[in-house]
Amino acid sequence: MGERVQIGPCLLIHADCRSVMDAFADADLLMSDPPYGVDSNTEGRGRGGQSLKGIVTKGRGFRKIDGDKEPFDPSPWLSYPKVVLWGGNHFCSRLPDAAGWIVWDKRCGVAPDDNADCEMAWTNLPGVARIHRQLWKGLIRAGEENIARSGGKLHPHQKPVALHEFVIRRAKLQPGSLIADPFMGSASIGKAAIRLGMRYVGCETDREHFETAVRSIRAEWEAHVASPSLFAEPTAKAKAPDLFGDSHAAA
Repeated sequence: MGERVQIGPCLLIHADCRSVMDAFADADLLMSDPPYGVDSNTEGRGRGGQSLKGIVTKGRGFRKIDGDKEPFDPSPWLSYPKVVLWGGNHFCSRLPDAAGWIVWDKRCGVAPDDNADCEMAWTNLPGVARIHRQLWKGLIRAGEENIARSGGKLHPHQKPVALHEFVIRRAKLQPGSLIADPFMGSASIGKAAIRLGMRYVGCETDREHFETAVRSIRAEWEAHVASPSLFAEPTAKAKAPDLFGDSHAAA
């Protein structure tokens, strides 16, 4: 079944997501950033090294993402009431037609480089395509992930929490809805879920990324408990009940 850690309204699982699909059964929104099947070279990407005047500079790279060498099969994840899958342009031939794509403009008018100017998420959400604009170019990252505030990336394919908040609001969920994330990485979607008053269950097969996610979500939940008024839609409870049953280890 894999190790399970519950932190507030979030359940984090260290396992291959295909072996724990029962954990996602009641999800109101399945939202994730899966391996695209493009064999991305993440080994040379920085993850934060020595500090220079408070700025964390490039350090050693990440390992390659598990499963990224094989074509991604989205079919197990398409039956949920609401679905958002990042990288859909890489496997769109295996997705249904859809109008409600989400585009993340990463350049915001800055000159392009060798990386993509945007990233796209396939969704089954009703309505038209929408754009979130937030600069994200190497060390230049707008928002709370700015290197002067947060240092190096926690995951090679990390996305901004503000982007995930934008998407979750686009899904028009009820407070307390369950968001499932079978490829959670550093759990930035989980951080957005906490801020918007949602429950979250995430799964990660890489041990190092799982431990990063646990630390990140624990810090986010502790900050939420300490200062709930700082969050967009606080859950208003100092201590959340075990929303997933008594079988999981409390953090």
